[in-house]
Amino acid sequence: MEVPVYLFTGFMDSGKTSLILNTLIDNDFGEGAKTLLIVCEDGDVEYDESELLRVNTKLVTIEKEEEFNDTTFKKLEETYRPDQVFIEYNGTWEMAAFLELTMPKGWLLVQSLATVDATTFEVYLANMRTMIMEQLFAADVVIFNRCDDDTPKGKFRRIVKARNRKAQIAYERADGTVDEDFMEELPYDLNQDIIDITDMDYGIWYMDALEEPKKYAGRKVRFLGLVYRPEGKLKKGVFIPGRFAMTCCADDVTFIGFKCKSDKADEIPHKSWITITAEMKVEFAMEYKGKGPVLYALDVQPAQKPEDELVYFN
Repeated sequence: MEVPVYLFTGFMDSGKTSLILNTLIDNDFGEGAKTLLIVCEDGDVEYDESELLRVNTKLVTIEKEEEFNDTTFKKLEETYRPDQVFIEYNGTWEMAAFLELTMPKGWLLVQSLATVDATTFEVYLANMRTMIMEQLFAADVVIFNRCDDDTPKGKFRRIVKARNRKAQIAYERADGTVDEDFMEELPYDLNQDIIDITDMDYGIWYMDALEEPKKYAGRKVRFLGLVYRPEGKLKKGVFIPGRFAMTCCADDVTFIGFKCKSDKADEIPHKSWITITAEMKVEFAMEYKGKGPVLYALDVQPAQKPEDELVYFN
């Protein structure tokens, strides 16, 4: 019998416990299934064991990271024989401890959820970037809670999506309501004959085209790009015009660009700056492991290196 495992990650006080309580008690998740709740840290919100027992849930605490191992989990399986497992992971532990874990036979991770306090997210990024991004990278769902009208949802979304394209993102207000219909207004007009993508808008365009490539099928774009075409690395007639982008801080810079096809690709020097006009199509590409945006160059002109070579996701 398969035992579904649900992983909850996030820093202390990010709302993990409240989410678990809401799922198990308020929504009666599993409808009385025998649940094992494994908790790896103490937060501001505490569990009421009598309430947990009411929904057939047994609470077990793992206080030390070295005890989060195969042996411990094997003993938990033998002792409790659960129908489902919830794990509230410690926000200061490395994700490797979980990812390297060999779970008991039949236990299957079916969903990973990460909670983020929207009011402290940028501070954590500035001071504990590696730790917080490690947890978000592994999540299927990222929930930004304590949001308000001033929360930069688009910026947060781009930061997460730059590292974790598959993640679904939700925004929850302090009163518990969810902003389900958030749609970021694009800073350029999709109906223009040629959409000019400025340096300031490059990150927004890149992420939006990745997520909704069909929206851009058949449209023409023009932007300043750096050419990636090292000898012997790409097929004939292919190069990648892109930009180095800062996803969240100065230490987190990555090259982002789309595959581009051109009969003159071999004539374009690697690491040269160009202004490119291209038509966007949606095609299967190994780089995407499926369908995604592919550019077809219409015009390529040499260009000057910009004063600031980086583009940003904010």
